[in-house]
Amino acid sequence: QTLAPTVNLQLALLLAYSAGLVGLGLVIGRQVRGAKDFFVAGRGLGPGLIFSTLLAANIGAGSTVGATGLGYRDGLAAWWWVGSAALGSAVLALWIGPAMRRQAEAHDLRTVGDYLEHRYSASVRGIVAILLWLGSLAILAGQLIAISTILNVVAGAPKWVGCVVGGVLITIYSSAGGLKAGAWVNMVQLTVKMVGFAIALPLALAGVGGWAAVSGMTPPAADYWNFFSGGASGLVYVALLGPAFVVSPGLLQKLYGARDDRAVKLGVGWNAIGLFLYAIIPVLIGMIARVKFPNLPSPDSALPMILVNGLPAAIGTLGLAAVFSAELSSADAVLFMLTTSLSQDLYKRFVAPAADERQVLFVARATTVVAGALGTAVA
Repeated sequence: QTLAPTVNLQLALLLAYSAGLVGLGLVIGRQVRGAKDFFVAGRGLGPGLIFSTLLAANIGAGSTVGATGLGYRDGLAAWWWVGSAALGSAVLALWIGPAMRRQAEAHDLRTVGDYLEHRYSASVRGIVAILLWLGSLAILAGQLIAISTILNVVAGAPKWVGCVVGGVLITIYSSAGGLKAGAWVNMVQLTVKMVGFAIALPLALAGVGGWAAVSGMTPPAADYWNFFSGGASGLVYVALLGPAFVVSPGLLQKLYGARDDRAVKLGVGWNAIGLFLYAIIPVLIGMIARVKFPNLPSPDSALPMILVNGLPAAIGTLGLAAVFSAELSSADAVLFMLTTSLSQDLYKRFVAPAADERQVLFVARATTVVAGALGTAVA
């Protein structure tokens, strides 16, 4: 009898929050006047927006639900899941990022495909664009499934309902303003994430009896407390995942919107520091879940279980909003990559080279809708 009102409140707050994100995206979208604004935000993003849009994109399903599950299963060594992203981001900040931004500004590059043609050939651009589009569609579907999991926990919504809700949300604000709207929406999402996890972690820890209860539990394996290698987690993630955060097309294209090298170095550098600090949070939550729920059927259910059953309702709702924000911000980054790949790298380059800025902007917005629908259908 007491669960239904709590669930209804959580769902109402998530829906209100979603409406706010859409409203902000639509407001920013009114400032978009051409394809340059849509693709690279008029090359006017400062360090703060670069920081927030990168960190928001990097803290997604894998860095919340996935990393918590790894902490539950493997222990401290799961830190390297997000820690490897921090190391890759540091390389991006100090080396690759500023160099790519300068190339983009000097040659009016708007996508990674533009750079590939500039550096290699049009055929390389076309092949990579097609492969990127197909791969990104699957990644988008995965992010939408993660969104559906949150709505299922909150309201028992079927998977398809959650996927549709997530797909519609990111499609509306992404199609309205592209990178510019996404950067501002990501700033709000990042704030919710940081506040939500900062409050949820100490309360979850207190709920199981403090750190003494965590450190005193019987670990599932002897290497559970080994920071460098535990289960399948550990330093190996640096080699497997680190490079992706140096050369990811989705991240590089965000840097094309930076106003200068300083914005890249500071924004991406702050993002790396943020990832270093955040990396331990989902791991600790996973270990707390191991104490409170030692026999979960799936490690990936550790975070939703803590948020719904291990915290006061109001704090759990804030935590759910944080995870919901994480999935949305990662999903919109993938959707933006799909949009730019099809509209700029394929349509503008090979189908209609003479298309003007307004035509390309129209196709970009239409492509966002189509890509969002396809990602939802695949999910």
